[in-house]
Amino acid sequence: MKILVINAGSSSLKYQLIDMDGEIVLAKGNCERIGIDGKFTHKTNDGRVITKQVDMPDHTAAFAQVKEALISGEGKVIDDLSEVSAIGHRIVQGGSKFDHSVLVTEQVIQDIADYASLAPLHNKAHVQGINAAIAAFGKDVPEVVVFDTAFHQTMPPTAYMFGVPYRYYEQYGIRRYGFHGTSHRYVSQRCLELLGKPDGKGTKIISCHFGNGSSVTAIKDGKVIDTTMGLTPLDGFMMGTRSGAVDPSVVTYIMEKEHLTPHEMDELLNKQSGMLGISGVSSDDRDIAAAIEAGNERAKLAWDMRTYEIIKYIGGYIVALGGVDALIFTAGIGENQPTLRAEILNALSFYGVKLDAEKNKVHGEETEITAPDSTVRAFVIPTNEELVIARDTKAIVEGKAL
Repeated sequence: MKILVINAGSSSLKYQLIDMDGEIVLAKGNCERIGIDGKFTHKTNDGRVITKQVDMPDHTAAFAQVKEALISGEGKVIDDLSEVSAIGHRIVQGGSKFDHSVLVTEQVIQDIADYASLAPLHNKAHVQGINAAIAAFGKDVPEVVVFDTAFHQTMPPTAYMFGVPYRYYEQYGIRRYGFHGTSHRYVSQRCLELLGKPDGKGTKIISCHFGNGSSVTAIKDGKVIDTTMGLTPLDGFMMGTRSGAVDPSVVTYIMEKEHLTPHEMDELLNKQSGMLGISGVSSDDRDIAAAIEAGNERAKLAWDMRTYEIIKYIGGYIVALGGVDALIFTAGIGENQPTLRAEILNALSFYGVKLDAEKNKVHGEETEITAPDSTVRAFVIPTNEELVIARDTKAIVEGKAL
């Protein structure tokens, strides 16, 4: 069975074609700058690469490029589109309604659209992607949606509710939803396998997804009990351009002083804050690290602030879990930033955590990075959200329970 995995953004469409016999990625690519000037990149598993500028006014036009690349020309990996058995879509926000992946129906599409107010940049694009896929492949090819928020739906109300009048939860669904759920789900399940407890029973894990957007999740008995991101991905600790949690009065104070609209304030908190806003250098960790080496004090402050905030969350989750068996580091920064991992684990030395400095030099490879006598095991586990989506899609199409 070959499954096409889709991640549609407002002006992009990323894809992977996965042969589920062996779970091999046959091809992957990205349609960028849709509706602007269009850039298309397609890579095959045997090293062929196609890059071109092409007009893609909408997601339907982007799908046309994907179809053409898969079945013809230098990047061909299948003979006919009929070889695509199903399509799986990543969906950021599924609200409280979806705690597992589901088959696409007209009602599901409408539900995703209805949740757009909670993720306006993402869910609208996801709907466009689903409709474009239906137009491109027809209604006979089954499509499945996999929600980033679903894995977090096991949180209790004490963790997901905010201290605002209860009516806002009832009327508008104001609560903590959490994000990066597909990633946390993949790496935590892999961690359970490494611990020799694949059913999760009796386990306590903290999963750290560190990228330009970052979150930490507490997982007990294989189920989420708390996570740092909230109503939106803005909550939690400081990220690349996101502020993370701040005193709400900071928001209203700046709005009043700068005469900002809600949209302008949202842009400031999401795109001008975080590591970029504090350092004044960049949102990219590599640039921050280089600036620190050059003696930039604001870059060092940004780095130290983020590390401190992460350590506080992890410490709090250790208490919430009643202990911890394993820590996971994943995503772009988590998999490739030994210095950050070392600072976090060394801060937990009082708890008996012992880092193996040599093993911690790893970049992007699955590795245990703590010493044999460490009270807590720590792993670098590369995430694979696309594979989770493909697996769920295969299971649903075959009528298996998730």
